[in-house]
Amino acid sequence: MPPTFEDKLLLSSPDTLALIDTLAARLCAGGGEADNWVVIGIRRGGALVAQRLWERLSQRLVQRIPIGFLDITFYRDDLDTIGPNPVVGATDLRMDIDDKRIILVDDVLFSGRTIRAAMNALFDYGRPERVDLLVLVDRGGRQLPIQPDHVGLVVQPEEGEFIKLLDTGEEMHVVRRKIRE
Repeated sequence: MPPTFEDKLLLSSPDTLALIDTLAARLCAGGGEADNWVVIGIRRGGALVAQRLWERLSQRLVQRIPIGFLDITFYRDDLDTIGPNPVVGATDLRMDIDDKRIILVDDVLFSGRTIRAAMNALFDYGRPERVDLLVLVDRGGRQLPIQPDHVGLVVQPEEGEFIKLLDTGEEMHVVRRKIRE
């Protein structure tokens, strides 16, 4: 029998979208030449946040900066633990990333292992000038020395609790999730 979950709403859809808008505003206020920016979302949750962030940045900057998506499945150090048939998404980096400022986007930062895998994958495609890490939620618990440059919300989860981004296509919200016994 598959596990069941108990979810508690952490951020409603309007709050989540407002937080992404705030992150876009911070990026724009931070300066730098937006002509040199590339937004790259880590599949799956990071890609969802990256798409919304890119929309907000495009509105604020009145220009469309490049956006791409990175699948890190085969760069993970726990590939042998996720089953015989891992879900592999498409990497879509149609732009040159050499000498660009990459805004690497993920939904929830935990151990840092996803980001390590993403960095390994990213550098297989080129040599950026700079990589900024932007996360919607930082839940702490790092196992690697990785820290975000831009954070929407810092949360300290309870024992056995996960932070999860849920996206229905129309709504995007963040929940605290526990597996029911």
